[in-house]
This record gives sequence, C-alpha cells and structure tokens, in this order.
Amino acid sequence: MIKQIIKNKMQLVTYIKLTTCLIFITTLLNAQAVETLYQQNKTPTYIQVIDFYKALDKQYTTAKLLEAGPTDVGLPLHVFVISADAVFNAATLKKQNKTIVLINNGIHAGEPCGIDASMVFAKALLQTSLKQTSPNTVICIIPVYNIDGTLTRGCCSRANQNGPDEYGFRGNYQNLDLNRDFIKADSENAKSFTKIFHQWQPHIFIDTHISNGADYAHNMTLIATQKDKLHPLLSNFMQTIWLPQWYAAMKTNGEPMCPYVDTKDEIPDSGLVGFFEPPRFASGYAALFNTWSFVSESHMLKPYHKQVDATITLLKTMLPLVELHGRQLRFIKHQADSLVKTQDTFPLQYQWQNVTTDSVLFNGYAAVKKISSVSNLPFTTYNQQQPYTKYIPYYNDYKPTLFVTKPKYYLMPQCFKKAVQLLQLNNIKMLPLPCDTAIAVTAYYIDDYKTTERPYEGHYLHSKVKLHTDTQTLIFFKGDYLIPTNQNNNYLVQVLEPQAADAFFAWNFFDASLQQKEGFSDYIFEQTAAQMLADNPALADSLKQAVERNKWQTNHYQQLNYLYKQSHLFEKTYMRYPVYRIE
Repeated sequence: MIKQIIKNKMQLVTYIKLTTCLIFITTLLNAQAVETLYQQNKTPTYIQVIDFYKALDKQYTTAKLLEAGPTDVGLPLHVFVISADAVFNAATLKKQNKTIVLINNGIHAGEPCGIDASMVFAKALLQTSLKQTSPNTVICIIPVYNIDGTLTRGCCSRANQNGPDEYGFRGNYQNLDLNRDFIKADSENAKSFTKIFHQWQPHIFIDTHISNGADYAHNMTLIATQKDKLHPLLSNFMQTIWLPQWYAAMKTNGEPMCPYVDTKDEIPDSGLVGFFEPPRFASGYAALFNTWSFVSESHMLKPYHKQVDATITLLKTMLPLVELHGRQLRFIKHQADSLVKTQDTFPLQYQWQNVTTDSVLFNGYAAVKKISSVSNLPFTTYNQQQPYTKYIPYYNDYKPTLFVTKPKYYLMPQCFKKAVQLLQLNNIKMLPLPCDTAIAVTAYYIDDYKTTERPYEGHYLHSKVKLHTDTQTLIFFKGDYLIPTNQNNNYLVQVLEPQAADAFFAWNFFDASLQQKEGFSDYIFEQTAAQMLADNPALADSLKQAVERNKWQTNHYQQLNYLYKQSHLFEKTYMRYPVYRIE
C-alpha cells in the first residue's frame, strides 16, 4: 500500500513537472503577446504573468522582480519595482526622497483587469526614459495578490461580469475574501502584504477592481480615501488639488470618470453615497498610515478590453500627477505622520450624513421598470438607448460619533500571540516587562455587544459594544508588553480600542474573556445571599427592581445569580477586556 502511494506521488510530481514545462514553453512562444491577451477577451495565467515580469526584469536594469513572503497556496508574493535610478532598496529610496506608489492587483481574482493593465503600464513605462517620465517616483506593482484564487480559473463565477473568457475565483485557498483580511490577517497573503507595505511605506496606494451594480456609461469609477477620516492635511490636498486634476486628466484622455457608484436609493439618479472603507479593506488599512488610497472600479458590463484600457488610462494619468505633486505629498505625509504621534483624541465610529454638499457630473442610462417573465413582478433595468449626462447629488460626508482619548500606554499580556504578532508586523513598538510587576491600570468591562448570527470571513463579528471602566491594580508578568502611544496611534487605537469597528475585539481575538469560568450551587450560596440582603437594604431594593424588570418572580436561580455577581465571590475577569490602559 505504501509503495503504491509513493509510486502515485512520483507520477503526480512527474505530471506537474511536465505540465509546468509545457506551460513555460507556451509562455515563451507567446511572450510578446501576453500583455495584450485582454484584447482577445482573455487574461493570462498566473505563470504567464510572473514570467512576463521576469522577462522585464532581465531586459531592463531599471526594473526588479522581488519575492516578498508566502501566500496561503504556498507560492511567493511578488513585488515588481520600477526605479529610474536602478535602486531597489526601500530604505535607500526613502532617504532619496522618492515618492512611492504601490499598485495591488487581483485581490479579487475574478476581477483581473488590473493584472492586465499593470503589465501594459509597466512595459510602456520601461520603454520610456524614466529619467524624463518618472525621475522622482518609484512604482511598486504586486502582479497578483490573490494567487490562490487566480490558480482556480473558471468561466462562470462572476454572473454579472462581461469577460474575460476565464478568470480566477474571489475566495483564496482558505475561501477568504482577502479584501476583508487586512486587520485580522488570517491569510499568509495579508501578513506578506503587511511586510511589503511597511517596507515600502507608499505615499499612494492603488487597488484595482471591477465593479458590480447599476449600468451607466462610465468605464471607470473611483473610490478615494473617505475625506472625513483622512488626516486633514492630506484630505484637503487630495480634495482640492489631486482629485480634480486626476478627473480632468481622465476626461482629457477619453475616460471620463466618476466616484464609485454606490447609490442612495435604488438608481443613480437618487445620488451617489461616498464609500466608507473601514480598515478591514486594503484601502482603509492603508489610510491608517496616512497613505492616500484609491480603489479603481472598471465597469463589469463593458467589454473586457474597455475595462483594461480604462485601468491603463487611470495608471498612465496618475504618473505625471505624482511627479508634479510628489514633493508636496511627501512633505504633507511626513507632517501628518509626526502629528499623529502627539494627537490625543481619535474617532472610533462615524455616521453617514444624509445631506448633500456636492454633486457629480454623471453619464447614465435611463432606469426603466419591466415585468419579470420569471416572477411576473416589476424590476429595474437600464436602457442604453436613453443615455443622459447630468449632475446628481453626491453624499460624501461622514461625522464622527464616538471618540477616545489615547492613554499614555496600552498593556497587553504576552499570551495573545496573534495580536502581538500583528502589532509587531505593523511596526508598533512594544516594550516587554523586565519582571513581574503590579501596575495600576484602567480596565474596560464589556457591558453589551452584538454578534453576527452567521460567520463573516471566518469570524462572528462583534459590534455595538457598550462598556464601562474600572481602575484596578493587577499583576503583570515578565514578557507582557507595554505599548507606548507616541507612535502610529491611528492604527494602534483602531485595533486596541474595543469599540472600533475593526478592532481586534470585533474579530474575536479576546473572546475567552467573554466566558464566565466559575459558578455557584444555589443550596450553598443561599445563606450568603440572604446575609447580603440583610446587611445591605439598597441591594435588596436593587434586586427587587431587577426581578420586576426581568420577570424573575418565579426564577430562584436568576435572583441568586444577580446577588452572586454583586458579591466578592464573583470573578473579576469575566467580561474584562484583557488589554489595559495606563492613563
């Protein structure tokens, strides 16, 4: 039996080698055409993409393909770097005051237009004189981020998408949506991306996608970092200078662009709502570090070659703007990074404002009602024979509704290995305690929270957290971590404050604290409970109110349990959030 397994394994290895060889030969034969496959409604395979960048690496001294860490499928994540000075060390380029642009492709492997567009963009750029076109800009391209999903090619998982003939699958090898993984980092892909991000510290981050939703004339829409949660210095510069010029350049180049089409009501005529990207998303994560983040969304119903061409135009129009404004952007980002270290108060939650302060010129199609031949009920569709161009409302204002003042330090027990790893991975400075120490801290207690009924990206996500604080002196042990808050507090506050939308708490990192470990037997606790009531008339009144409020008149256990929780016997660790504040 074992011999047969070994024999079959050897046959499998031989088959893989032969298949890889055939693919490699095919790639060589089609090397000149790989980046233009999109014109025939096709997108290259993962191997073809990487071989294409390897060929550029060999051909141009100003390009380098780097391996940057593992992925869930066992293959390395790559970064393709284009540098006019042929310098490929991130630290050196930072010292040279280069503007860094990071382009991420294929996070949703069924949306490959950015994969194709980046190949065309990279090759065209390298064929120019970089000293003329981009002397102060370094382009970093992740050729394929969701390698796992890209290897799972098929024709039909994107029901609303017009081409290409074959494409990857949205989920990765764990069936995770990698564009929901940037805080919890359940995938090796996300951990490798985090290393890339902090190594290169981009000033601009672009994540390429294909949209879903309404039908309209635009080939390209854009999600920019939501202005109200970006640092004011960066937000003002982006809103008043960068975006107007980028939109104008797109229009001049034949690709009029509008903000991402997320409609207020059913159809675009009702107005567009600015997309609010929490840090679980790539763009929201990047914004925590004062990086301008943009998500390109080509239109899923356009012919695939138009989707790719629109993305190529987006990248090409971006580059001269980076050269024009790079020096100012670098200066402003440096200022914002410094100010965040000393900032005291941070917003944790926002609320969309149902008021319009802006409008956008929109190229749409008339929305019409038809009767379904399936359900015999009305549904909305769009008539491309009735185009229109008009201004529609743009609802892009969000107001902070919950703030927190940072402590002087956070204190995290060393036992929470994943949280510790992610903090370290994100360049958070952590000081291990040199010995066992009693420390006065502010502790959060979770009073209430809501949890999803079904798993969301492998977790039961918590939200609507209510809490109170208590000052306690607790024993912490050698190796527990003291975390100073004179560093990137945007990230630190968003992951460690339990009321933040994408806090580690929301993603179940600390769920063990939500479970009571000890209890009581009623016949044993009965005498203690009676004595408590006799000694404390106010407690007796409180119990009476609780009984009436919760209808416990006939529930002996719940009445005792109420008193048990007020007693010195009840465990203080129950519902105590295990990351502490030193004020």
